[in-house]
Amino acid sequence: MTNATTPTDAELLRLIVAGNEPAFTALYRRHQGFVYRFALMMSGAADLAEEVTQEVFLALIRGANRYDPARGAFAAYLCGMARNQVLRVLARERPFVPLVHESGESEAAPLIQLIAREDQFSDCTRNEISRLVRQAVLALPAHYREVVVLCDFQELSHAEAALALDCPAGTVNSRLRRGHALLLKKLCLMNGSDSEAAKTQRTTCFA
Repeated sequence: MTNATTPTDAELLRLIVAGNEPAFTALYRRHQGFVYRFALMMSGAADLAEEVTQEVFLALIRGANRYDPARGAFAAYLCGMARNQVLRVLARERPFVPLVHESGESEAAPLIQLIAREDQFSDCTRNEISRLVRQAVLALPAHYREVVVLCDFQELSHAEAALALDCPAGTVNSRLRRGHALLLKKLCLMNGSDSEAAKTQRTTCFA
């Protein structure tokens, strides 16, 4: 049974349609961080992430009745809105430069497993690895970047990511595999110095 003091997203949306401002505030506080993190990972710029977050929730006010719970989780619906806003802002702000030429395939473990290995390293090394991962994610072509961010960082299921991106789940699976391969290739080539972080990164990539 739903706790009366904790309304569902769908219940809050119904209240928003009726003009209930506290309901919008509650929904915003519940999901603002989720939308902002997605936009930040996609754009790499805090100001653009803030703009995207604002636009998503303004659009939500204008179309709160468009969400259909039968189609999937509200988080996936929000990510779909955020994705459209991010692509619009990125197209306006700067052209995209691809990470690498997309010829050839390589085997790759899921990115989330790569990051999980950080607990064996020093704080300094963990920070360096996190920085390199963020740079590599930002360098991915948008259609690979968005599935990596949604599935690995936002922890959406493949089905939820497919809903957010309005594409088949099989497309999400194939893009995620290719995105992981490109990420690991970039991470292994990103730092050619003999620093501790570079040695650790090469070891992690080829483990």
